Amino acid sequence: MAKKSGRATPATGRRGASAPRTRNELRIIGGSWRGRRIRFAPLPDLRPSPDRVRETLFNWLREAIAGSRCLDLFAGSGALGLEALSRGAASATFVERDPQAVRALESNLGLLQASGAQVHRDDALRYLRGPASPCDVVFLDPPFASEILAEVCGLLETRGWLSPSAFIYMERPAREPLPDLPGAWNLVRSKRAGEVGYHLARRGAAAERDPP
Repeated sequence: MAKKSGRATPATGRRGASAPRTRNELRIIGGSWRGRRIRFAPLPDLRPSPDRVRETLFNWLREAIAGSRCLDLFAGSGALGLEALSRGAASATFVERDPQAVRALESNLGLLQASGAQVHRDDALRYLRGPASPCDVVFLDPPFASEILAEVCGLLETRGWLSPSAFIYMERPAREPLPDLPGAWNLVRSKRAGEVGYHLARRGAAAERDPP
């Protein structure tokens, strides 16, 4: 998950399989950057989605990522958008309000020589109220203490941010239910990993939940 802020130290490149994972580091788990390690800020509220969660998510999205237009709305470390680009997304827009996190993300994108990436320093709600560009995949991983998810989902739906069959990924504390979703959305996947509940919705798709 990509929570807020802090300055990241750019990764120094691919390490051998035996290299220990250090604190404040995430690993890209698939695609052209598979195995690359990215350093992120040493802050207690910046928690990239665990490897297990990201692996499951991108298995769910396996047929949808290549060539897709992605929006990583609470970008933080950029873990989800970077994973999408690594797996062949055509573009990824990262939105993050903390200036240090923005600088770190820009540095890591430069290190990876990423194409198709844009970084916006902005508040999520303010950004969604601006000019819209329809996306195929949206990643929503707001701070766990936030109650912003329902409003964000509403803006995505009403302001033209979603393609007709867009996927919307959401993370939330496992003990808390999702808010009411827009009527055009159906929850197609839903799982739990420890304290994290993670969910995938799609516009216009029939419900198809995974077993707990």
